Amino acid sequence: MTFVKIITACSLVASLGACEVAGSGNKSDKTIDRGFDKKHLSQLVAGVWVDPNGCDHWIIDDGVEGYLSQRLDKYGKPVCSGIAEPNTATGPFKSGSTFGDPI
Repeated sequence: MTFVKIITACSLVASLGACEVAGSGNKSDKTIDRGFDKKHLSQLVAGVWVDPNGCDHWIIDDGVEGYLSQRLDKYGKPVCSGIAEPNTATGPFKSGSTFGDPI
């Protein structure tokens, strides 16, 4: 996946994340996926996307929505583990959702 595609995907995720679902309850609770297959985010499986600088970001793709956050150590500094080449996503980040899976 090229860097441009990742930036485009992140922009799309950010714009979709701003959408509200009618009757979705407490909108300040950021631990709940309010999309098509609603569940607590702890039920999703994260992978790692390595940015152009070689630092890790947690990434989750549940079929329609996506989540991305920088991986930090206990002191709040970026983790740059070398798990993959820059601009690469690795791990089971598309697991944890059946939405969009072929029948």
